[in-house]
Amino acid sequence: MNALDIHQILEFLPHRFPMLLVDRVLECEAGQRIKAVKNVSMNEPYFPGHYPHRPVMPGVLVIEALAQTAAILSFITMGQKPNDRSMYYFVGIDGARFKRPVLPGDQLIMEVEITRRARGIWKYAARGYVDGNLAAEAELMCTYKMIAEDAAE
Repeated sequence: MNALDIHQILEFLPHRFPMLLVDRVLECEAGQRIKAVKNVSMNEPYFPGHYPHRPVMPGVLVIEALAQTAAILSFITMGQKPNDRSMYYFVGIDGARFKRPVLPGDQLIMEVEITRRARGIWKYAARGYVDGNLAAEAELMCTYKMIAEDAAE
């Protein structure tokens, strides 16, 4: 599978504004890797408070954008899309490092590769770049679970 536009991304992620943090998928190799984009705009809802004098995308949201990119890769790898009876949970972050701030006007290029898949846990090496320079990196862990019938009530 190659590029995905925003309408196709919405089929793979349950997130919506303001939590949808992937704008386009540039490349995807099922079972291997994905490359996606987050266009960072001054209109993001967190910038007025983080920080008014020098807006910076919060690091936790950079990691969340990487995790959403990983979720898209996982669903494409599984050959399915999420539904009302399933959830893809973010279960761990190791080695998160932030190398440069992500600012309004930046284009965050996210590259995620699957490093391991065992006992329902997916592990990924995730990196975010701005202008070809590493902005953030982490090892992410996620799991796909069916929601119990009684939990939805």
